[in-house]
Amino acid sequence: MKVPLVPALLLCAWLRAAVLRTAGHSGRTTVAPASGLNITFDSRTMILSWSCKDNTSLSRCILIHKKDGPIEYRLRNKQCFCTFREVTLHGGVTFEVHVQTSQGEFQEKMPYPNSGREGSAARNFSCFIYNADFMNCSWARGPTAPCDVQYSLSIRDSKGRREIPCPYYTQDAGTHVGCHLNNLSGLTSRNYFLVTGTSREVGIQFFDSLLDVNKIERFDPPGNITVTCNKTQCVVRWRQPRTRQRRHFLEFRYQLHVCRQNSQPDTENTLITVQGGLDNRYNLPSSEPRAKRTVKMRTADFRILTWGPWSRPTEFGSDDGQTSSVHIYVLLVLGTLVCALFLGFLFQRCVQMQRLFPPVPKIKDKLNDENQVEDQIIWEEFPAEEGKVYREEILTVKEVA
Repeated sequence: MKVPLVPALLLCAWLRAAVLRTAGHSGRTTVAPASGLNITFDSRTMILSWSCKDNTSLSRCILIHKKDGPIEYRLRNKQCFCTFREVTLHGGVTFEVHVQTSQGEFQEKMPYPNSGREGSAARNFSCFIYNADFMNCSWARGPTAPCDVQYSLSIRDSKGRREIPCPYYTQDAGTHVGCHLNNLSGLTSRNYFLVTGTSREVGIQFFDSLLDVNKIERFDPPGNITVTCNKTQCVVRWRQPRTRQRRHFLEFRYQLHVCRQNSQPDTENTLITVQGGLDNRYNLPSSEPRAKRTVKMRTADFRILTWGPWSRPTEFGSDDGQTSSVHIYVLLVLGTLVCALFLGFLFQRCVQMQRLFPPVPKIKDKLNDENQVEDQIIWEEFPAEEGKVYREEILTVKEVA
């Protein structure tokens, strides 16, 4: 059976119009094939750009981060680039661009992998600022990095306007594993750190990190620590340490370590945490007499509590009470020994005198002795028999001179 050509063409045209009307009523837009956007990404400036299209009504750029998820920016009509600032790339990301024009919507994806041998990037990266003017950064060699790997560090400010290469490296067996900066004038509040690697054997992956200088600064110990005491307490005063940026006194937290001098570790020691104040003082209860003690201090940001180094110990109190009690004890012991020696000497002297000069026996006076005995006789010891009465005459003879 043959179908006429003209009715067949009319039927196809009618079906196509019906399909287009249905799509229009459903609110869906037709998507043109991805072509001509030519996405490029500059990792130094963190700018994603593409070719502009005529009659663009809406543009969107999306960064799909494995850890943080998608990050999307909506742009003005004729803007053909977007800038990603607060993002790290070492985990691998994917960029997407969506452009809406009068001709339809154009979209394109571009993966941005961290090329190189897996596990060759620097690891355990960290930085800290000290003495308000210096910064140290350190990292470790990647577990799969070859022997000839060499790492380099560069730092960019948050706006990407200035890049600071590491001026002084620290090495381990010839490989850079740290960096020291003695000039922090180029840093802003938040900075981008990038560690790249090179090797003649394989490609080396990079590592990047975003660090806030306010969170990596280790404060110096307080200055001008003094202790003044009265009969009931001691007042500790100090000066707020110098920091890289001016801070309010309430942002500081202090620790005082009070210990008795020459005491064993962890005995008679006191650790006190104090919130920063306008006058920076602490009243330590300590009544007289007080033993000699020392106090040292350190500082931290109250939001992070990463403590800085300890200050030098400051002494207060005295050893007078302890020394006097020791003296009394020594004198008491010496006095006891002296008395014991003196009594022993007297006893030995008496024994020797008795041996040299024994007592002389006395001549017995029989007459006087008998009279004394008779005078001392108690007659009541010999009671008379009942019914009998004895009469006795007692004659006392006295010697007349």
